[in-house]
Amino acid sequence: MFDAKRLLDQLVGSGVAGGFAGGLAGGALAKTLTGKKARKFAGSALQLGGLALVGGLAYKAWQNYQRGSAPASPSGGGVATLPSRSAFLPDSSDRAGTNALSLLLARAIISAAKADGKIDAEESQAILHQINGLDLPAEDKGFLFEEYGRPLDLQGLVSAVDSPEHAAEVYAASVLTVAPPSPPEKIYLDSLAKTLGLESGLVNEIHNTVQANRAAA
Repeated sequence: MFDAKRLLDQLVGSGVAGGFAGGLAGGALAKTLTGKKARKFAGSALQLGGLALVGGLAYKAWQNYQRGSAPASPSGGGVATLPSRSAFLPDSSDRAGTNALSLLLARAIISAAKADGKIDAEESQAILHQINGLDLPAEDKGFLFEEYGRPLDLQGLVSAVDSPEHAAEVYAASVLTVAPPSPPEKIYLDSLAKTLGLESGLVNEIHNTVQANRAAA
């Protein structure tokens, strides 16, 4: 049975999404697996889960933006944490809401990973091999294969966003996938922020918070 939360956990924690971005040579998540701090960050991601990690980053950026302050150095391995009840995270008993948000963020990650648009046939085959290597059942891998093969659809992604908080999470997941972005990825992020209706101050805070959390891992 397809489980969007399980899929998101693997995408965020394994680093494979970064392997999509700009081919195997690019992508922040791919690079996170090369150093001690980076492995610690990925380990924290797997322990917390993708929803909690992305939601925590968006929530921290949101707080900083509302206060007009720079992001403080985070604790707990560099991963920001959410309060027990928050618009950034469905209630633990809300399985439908959890699945829907997980699916949205998984699609945001895949969409950002494809934004560079410079993946040749050899790189594409290597990426498909990476998907096959994930610790996921066939249904989840099938979803990844299908999504990876779709044309980039920014409007389709944004149309599924139902709140300002989820908009911030979609952007945070996208930044996490491609930071630091290549020029085409920066154009994509700019378009995404505009289409989501995010204010420039919040956009900047999301970038700063992702960078601060990764550096503190």
